[in-house]
Amino acid sequence: MAKLLLVEDDLEMQGLIVTYLRQAGFEVVATASPIESLEILTQQKNIDLIILDLTLPEMDGFELCKRIRTFSSTPIIISTARGDIYNKIQGFEQGADDYLAKPYEPVELIARINAMLRRFKPKEMVFDNLSINVSKREALINGKNIDLTNTEFDILIFLIENRLHPVSREAIAHSINAIHEESSLRSIDTHVRNLRAKLGDSAKEPKFIQSVWAIGYKFCL
Repeated sequence: MAKLLLVEDDLEMQGLIVTYLRQAGFEVVATASPIESLEILTQQKNIDLIILDLTLPEMDGFELCKRIRTFSSTPIIISTARGDIYNKIQGFEQGADDYLAKPYEPVELIARINAMLRRFKPKEMVFDNLSINVSKREALINGKNIDLTNTEFDILIFLIENRLHPVSREAIAHSINAIHEESSLRSIDTHVRNLRAKLGDSAKEPKFIQSVWAIGYKFCL
């Protein structure tokens, strides 16, 4: 589950955006204060993306964006009523990665967030003795490459992206293009069983993939 920081001083708008983002499956930290947002970013190293307004108290959103860029490369989406080309150019010059002019439909913000997270997805991830190179689509145990099928690799990445939270078989099937709908739910367990075997994992004493009764699976680490 991606963790987002929302900086928005219109509390009614902030509440609406937080509701939509949480319904979409994101974890959200929200603040109306640019100063507090800087403190959050320095204290919490697991923020995956920042959404910020331009008209803020204490400092302008452009200045906040500039300050964030002095210590963080976390992707930034500017969400503002200032939709003219001058402000857009200034936003990109101060380090924003995307610019969304209000009013907009929440589904567009969610689509842009997902696109941005895909762009900035880390190329390498390490969990104990399991290391994964996303761009090369490689998984290694103790430095040795394990031969995963495309479907097994995609399931592993999907579980990792939603780690510590159980995901249903339906969600896995819906997210993996290689799984045919007519056999998806029946085949999920087979794919996971094969994936566990290749990872050296155990259903009874799981290290990586845990079965969640009546729901599906979750990545443990």
